[in-house]
Amino acid sequence: MLDIKKKTLKGYTFIDLFAGIGGFRLALESFGAQCVYSNEWDKYAQETYNLNFNEIPDGDITQVDEKNIPNHDILCAGFPCQAFSISGKQKGFKDSRGTLFFDVARIIKEKKPMVVFLENVKNFATHDGGNTLRVVKETMQELGYSFDYEVLNPTHYGMPQKRERIYMVCFREDIIRETFTFPKPFQLDRYVEDFLLPNNKVTDYIIERDDLMLNDKAETTENFNSTIRVGMVGKGGQGERIYSPKGIAITLSAYGGGVFSKTGGYLIDGKTRKLHPRECARLMGFPDTYKLNPNKNQAYKQLGNSVVIDVLQLITEQIGEALNCQYSGIKQLAII
Repeated sequence: MLDIKKKTLKGYTFIDLFAGIGGFRLALESFGAQCVYSNEWDKYAQETYNLNFNEIPDGDITQVDEKNIPNHDILCAGFPCQAFSISGKQKGFKDSRGTLFFDVARIIKEKKPMVVFLENVKNFATHDGGNTLRVVKETMQELGYSFDYEVLNPTHYGMPQKRERIYMVCFREDIIRETFTFPKPFQLDRYVEDFLLPNNKVTDYIIERDDLMLNDKAETTENFNSTIRVGMVGKGGQGERIYSPKGIAITLSAYGGGVFSKTGGYLIDGKTRKLHPRECARLMGFPDTYKLNPNKNQAYKQLGNSVVIDVLQLITEQIGEALNCQYSGIKQLAII
């Protein structure tokens, strides 16, 4: 998580929909914005959210009356991606989880926030030949908003994890603003090895197997801006592959099997192990002060479903610049 000095969104309010464990909240609060409402249906994610923000989010959004949601300036929503994910059946809006976007739309229609900030899986951009994205874009335009989107990879923004996601930023058309641009990429200078706990603190995660096989990359001492596969166990299927901490991390997953499930295996100081939940949290941009769910399996699932906070912060910074609020520290006036 980036250390933000300028509170360029001070005086702005936001709501946190499909909040998960609060990645959007951490990003926007780091710029001084205030959360006035949160919504998350998963009870275990609610527990973690409450641990960190002393607030239990509302439940099922389909049962929430949009009129009862507080007025706000920015709407954030990492709406469920399962309906659009490559690993799912890709039914999109035919899947009930896909239609949850329209619950976001009805809130936007009622509350008319200044900015809408959305996130989803990379495949959202190309699902159904681009029709899914087109529907979202046309819906936002019908509601009176601009629509900008970009697929960003955290490895281009300082975080060594292969986790491409689509980000959508929409401004209400009557808002005085500068041109919005997504953040420019920069050179990666941190790798998995920079996010690790000492092996003596993660002994329970070390895995010793007779069928462990390493290749000639296991001794690499050079850093690479890619994953470095150094071995495997079993047949080398998903959850059975081993990587070097000299490279970037594979995409952390909420699901999946194998001995190294959800994180992949890493060869660290001569030992093979999966990543500790705290290491996963670091690779997602969560500070060490953030309290993880005490249930290890839930912690992995929640982090695998979360967002890379550093990327959200960089986009939030660009939203602030578009609103020109960094010069005045106050909200821009809307043209009524």
